[in-house]
Amino acid sequence: MRSHLCGEINQKLIDQTICVAGWAQRRRDHGGVIFIDLRDASGLLQVVVDPDAAAAFAVADTVRHEHVLQVTARVRARPEGTTNPDLPTGMVEVYATDITVLNRAEPIPFQLDEEDVSEAVRLKYRYLDLRRESMQKTFRLRSAVTKYFRDFLEQEGFVDIETPILTKSTPEGARDYLVPSRVHAGDFFALPQSPQLFKQLLMVAGFERYYQIARCFRDEDLRADRQPEFTQLDIETSFMTEDEIMLMMERMIRDLFAQQLGVKLADTFPQISYAEAIERFGIDRPDLRNPLELTSVTDLLTEVEFKVFSGPANSPEGRVAALRVPEGCSKLSRLQLDQYGDYVANYGAKGLAYIKVNNLSLGREGLQSPILKFLPDDVVDAVLQRVEAQTGDVVFFGADTAKVVNDSLAALRVKLGHDLDLLQEQWAPVWVIDFPMFEKDQDSGQWTSLHHPFTAPKTDQIDQLADDPGSVLSRAYDLVLNGTEVGGGSIRIHQTDVQRQAFQALGIDDAEAEAKFGFLLDALKYGAPPHGGIAFGIDRIVAMMAGVDSIRDVIAFPKTQRASCLLTEAPSAVDSRQLRELHIRLRGSEQSKE
Repeated sequence: MRSHLCGEINQKLIDQTICVAGWAQRRRDHGGVIFIDLRDASGLLQVVVDPDAAAAFAVADTVRHEHVLQVTARVRARPEGTTNPDLPTGMVEVYATDITVLNRAEPIPFQLDEEDVSEAVRLKYRYLDLRRESMQKTFRLRSAVTKYFRDFLEQEGFVDIETPILTKSTPEGARDYLVPSRVHAGDFFALPQSPQLFKQLLMVAGFERYYQIARCFRDEDLRADRQPEFTQLDIETSFMTEDEIMLMMERMIRDLFAQQLGVKLADTFPQISYAEAIERFGIDRPDLRNPLELTSVTDLLTEVEFKVFSGPANSPEGRVAALRVPEGCSKLSRLQLDQYGDYVANYGAKGLAYIKVNNLSLGREGLQSPILKFLPDDVVDAVLQRVEAQTGDVVFFGADTAKVVNDSLAALRVKLGHDLDLLQEQWAPVWVIDFPMFEKDQDSGQWTSLHHPFTAPKTDQIDQLADDPGSVLSRAYDLVLNGTEVGGGSIRIHQTDVQRQAFQALGIDDAEAEAKFGFLLDALKYGAPPHGGIAFGIDRIVAMMAGVDSIRDVIAFPKTQRASCLLTEAPSAVDSRQLRELHIRLRGSEQSKE
């Protein structure tokens, strides 16, 4: 059907006759000569048709945007002054001798070069949206990224093994998507939130190094970096420590950015403990490009009469923290300060106190704030000294439960960093380590796993699982890039008795453990090696590399924020016969009455 791709046509082919095929991106009639920009997956080619080729000209006169064409033509150099150095084919054009319309296109709902197209329209006509040059480039980048991962891991001795999609429902932090079984009435499969347990079983099986480009499913509330189905690079190894795993993964990510973007990441990625990350940044995925940091001032405010500060300062669950924004920010208007107060309210903060340091040398007279009248001089001086305030600074305060303070000031830190153009680097990776193994659920008061229940505790803290689970740190590690968690992993529990202790700390007794995880507990009895792994979010990594804000732009057919597909109109109702075969009755619906 074609002898060459459009993007291959260059000066070496001048005077040769070629056959190309693709879409008519643009048609122009210039004084009786018709120009068609023909596009295929390789690029764009200018086709010239004049009345001397009568049959081809007659067909070209009927061509409209996005018609699918086959063109036989002779390659020639573009006339002087008409070359386009921005195109690989910009030094040549092809003179058409024959044109065949392979398929016509109705007027499309938006032009491919339009910028202001709603996401709803783009998703409804996704097959057209994907024709855009930017989308084609993004998905070729995605393909190159996954190929790179495969090549790297194969060279390191990893084996690509597929794990089941229909599996058992196990708690991993989000709701499962359930699939009813026709054969086993009343029973359900679950779509995997991750291949976690199966990859551990592959370590028991002796493969030692496993990987998979895995599809995962989580029924959770969506946002820009979440989808109900997503893709991760899943990795598991035996006989490697966390430091060895992290070093190998650093090398993999560093080489990926060098190869695909020409970006040189740090030779060694810094590491920060979870506790330090929360203390300094209020969040366990800090963006280290941002120089702003939180400073705890809780101890300085326990004795003040201002209850907004002293209340949290004297509460075991409270925190008072300051966020110093550097010189020049005292020019922020009252309106802007109020807008930042409204912003942190989204994170539970009841307000946003601040002190503007107009002139530090003048003492209290050089300060501006509604809260100054509630604070004695020595406290104000101590706070400003601790945060190292300078003339021109603004110091923001959060005072509430530690969670509200951390969440609100962490979000404010990110917003200020972008609003004030404070980011200092393009890429800033960091490992976050030493996570607590458990955290208290605010509603039930029960311990829950911060990562998942198969994460190993620090070796010297195993004995604390029964008596003091809140003090136990895990052997987990997350890779954070520019404030986004792109990978998370841990060393796993490989001993049955330790796994049972972890379950017990979570309130899972032996009977429940056997019912839900008996297959894993049995497998650990038969010589399970020490093992650990990591999973990287491919969608997130590609989105960051492509410079787009949402992972929906790097997933070919994504769901909306309401977990629906505008293209296929899924999810959708099914007929009553299918439901009966699956032993399902829909409560309160017409189908259940049939």
